[in-house]
Amino acid sequence: MLNILWLGFFVVAAIAGAIGWYNGNPEVWADIVKSLFEMARLSVDIMIVLFGTLTLWLGLLRIAEKSGLVNFLAKILGPLFARLMPEVPRGHPALGLITMNFAANGLGLDNAATPIGLKAMHALQELNPNKNTASNAQILFLVMNASSLTLLPVTLFMYRLQQGAADPTLVFLPILLATTASSLVGLLSVAFMQRLRIFDKVVLAYLVPAALLLGLFMALLASLSATALTSLSSLLGNLTLFSVIVVFLLLGALKKVPVYETFLEGAKEGFDYAKGILPYLVAMLCAVGVLRASGALDYALDGIRYLVALFHLDTAFVDALPTALVKPFSGSAARAMMIDTMQSHGVDSFPALVAATIQGSTETTFYVLAVYFGAVGIQRVRHSVGCALLAEFAGVVAAIGVCYWFFA
Repeated sequence: MLNILWLGFFVVAAIAGAIGWYNGNPEVWADIVKSLFEMARLSVDIMIVLFGTLTLWLGLLRIAEKSGLVNFLAKILGPLFARLMPEVPRGHPALGLITMNFAANGLGLDNAATPIGLKAMHALQELNPNKNTASNAQILFLVMNASSLTLLPVTLFMYRLQQGAADPTLVFLPILLATTASSLVGLLSVAFMQRLRIFDKVVLAYLVPAALLLGLFMALLASLSATALTSLSSLLGNLTLFSVIVVFLLLGALKKVPVYETFLEGAKEGFDYAKGILPYLVAMLCAVGVLRASGALDYALDGIRYLVALFHLDTAFVDALPTALVKPFSGSAARAMMIDTMQSHGVDSFPALVAATIQGSTETTFYVLAVYFGAVGIQRVRHSVGCALLAEFAGVVAAIGVCYWFFA
C-alpha cells in the first residue's frame, strides 16, 4: 500500500506540473525540485528534535518500567485489551505503554506521546509473528493515534493567540466534539475489519464511564470564561507534563531503582530508535513536498469548490480545506496552511475557525504511519491506511459541521 501511495504522490505531482507548465508557468519544475530538497532538509530538522525528545522520554520511560508502573497499568486494562487486542497477553508491558500513550495524546502532550508510542510499537512488534506485516494490535494502536483524541489542544490556542484572536479558546468545544467523532470512527472501523467484540459488556464497562466523564468534563469547561479556560488549559498541560516526570522519578526512587543509571540506559535506546526513522521521514516528506509545489493542491480545491457550488451549498468552508488536504501528510504543512488562512481571511473568520478546528481534531496520518511502522520495519500495513483515513475524514466532516453549528 505504501509503495502505491508513495509512487502516486510523484505521478500526480508530475501530471500537475505538466499542466501548470502547459498553462504558462515555466517555473513549476524549479519549484518542484526546490521543494524536494527543502523537504529533505526539513526531515533532518525534525530528526534533530526527535533525537532529543526520544532520548529524554525513553530514558524516563525506562525508569517507569523498572518501577513497575507500566505493568500496573497493563493489569488494570487487561480485561479491556483482552477484547480489543486478543493476541496481546494479559499483563504484557505493551498494554501499559499504550495506556500512557493515549493519556499523553489526550492531554495534547505530543512530545511525550510519540516516544512512548514508539516504545509501545516495539513491544507489540515482539509479539508479531510476521515482522514485515502489521499485526491487528499494531493497526488498532496506530489508527487510534491517527484519530487524534485530544482533550486540551494547548498548542493550537497559542497559535490563535499569536495571530491576535480575541478568544484563543473559541474553538475548544468544536475541537473536542470533532476529535471524539474521529476517534469513534477509527475504533469502529478497525473493530469492523478485525471483527472485534466492541459491544461486549466488558468493553462497554470501560467505555461508557469514560464517555460520561468526558461529558462531565466538557460541561465543566463550558461553564468557564474564556480567560479561565485558557489559563486552565495552559496550567493543566504543563503541570501534567512535569508531574509525569516527577512521578516517574519518585516512584523509581521508592522502588530502589537507580534512577540516573536507568535513565541513561533508556536514553541510549531512544537514540537508537531515532536513527531508524530518518529514511522513512525523508521518503514521505519529499513526496508531500513535490505534490504541494506542483499545484496539485490548488487544482483539488478548485474542483471541490465547483462541486460544492453545483449542489447549491455554501462554499465558505472550502477556503479552510488546504489544512484538511495536507494534514494527513504533513503537520508542519497543515500548520502553515492554517496560519495562512488566519492571515488571509482573519483569525476569527469562518474559514480560519474551520481550519483551526480541523487542525486540532485530525492527525498527520502518513507521518504517524511512517514513524511508527518505520521504527519497527513494517512494510505491509494491511487495512491501517484505510481505517486511519476514514477516521481522518470523519474528523474533517465533523469539524465543518460543528463549526457551522457554532459559528455560522
